[in-house]
Amino acid sequence: MNNRQYYVYILFNKKNGTLYVGVTNNLVKRVWEHKNKVVEGFTQKYGVDKLGYYEVCANINSAIAREKQLKGGS
Repeated sequence: MNNRQYYVYILFNKKNGTLYVGVTNNLVKRVWEHKNKVVEGFTQKYGVDKLGYYEVCANINSAIAREKQLKGGS
């Protein structure tokens, strides 16, 4: 049985600014990585590092489906 939790999260850089939607199984670590610009890419380039929202999902498939839903604006 898999007791791992997955998180869908939304980061932002400033009020009415840029948003980023992602999925992780370790929310604390992932937000730390964004804040400390550990991984090169979109969030580093645009300074997106403030956690605005997250949801807990029971499995990776539901987390990915929810991420796609949020990115699609549904």
